[in-house]
Amino acid sequence: MATTLFDGGLRSAQKEQAIAVFDQSVSDYRQVVLTGFQEVEDSLSALRILSEESKAQKEAAKSAQESVTLFNNQYLSGTVSYLNVITAQAAALDADVRDLNITGRSLLASAALLKALGGDWKSDKKIN
Repeated sequence: MATTLFDGGLRSAQKEQAIAVFDQSVSDYRQVVLTGFQEVEDSLSALRILSEESKAQKEAAKSAQESVTLFNNQYLSGTVSYLNVITAQAAALDADVRDLNITGRSLLASAALLKALGGDWKSDKKIN
């Protein structure tokens, strides 16, 4: 069996290259893991904040609906004009729209969390 005694540093260069490729792979893997953790943390934070926003917005919507009832009763008794009722209804509708907007953002944050955790939308269960 014949082997080359002098290869001009080829073997050491190949070894160095293999080590560099390995180090790059480890670095890439660490970055992917850190990015995944960051995405999970961001999604959990967004869900927590949106939950607090939702509670406050539901209270605002409830208050706006009570205002509509109050102004409607005042209109029926003849103490205020119908413009007050319409204004209260517009405010209540705006509060409801804001509540729905927060719900939509919560669903998006939930989907982002599911994705960050490596999940998907497929289910093994079949709906009959």
